[in-house]
Amino acid sequence: MYILWYLLIGLVVGWIANLIMRGNGSRFLLNIIVGLVGGLLGGWVVSWFGWIPVGTVATFFTSLFGAILFLAIVSLFQRCDSCE
Repeated sequence: MYILWYLLIGLVVGWIANLIMRGNGSRFLLNIIVGLVGGLLGGWVVSWFGWIPVGTVATFFTSLFGAILFLAIVSLFQRCDSCE
């Protein structure tokens, strides 16, 4: 049952992170992937500071932070078509 909750949080977090970073939402599966990777990345980064998110709200914001960080890192490696 928890896997469905994680997928739902991942979907919402991925969608919000895409809105913040790119200005529009992405596809359903891509939002889930961004949200799940963001959750892992966010949890890993905040653990460096000794903080462990407990509860739905803390997990949501940690995942959102990680998803935005993940999209920022991906954008550094994407080719800029309009830069040529």
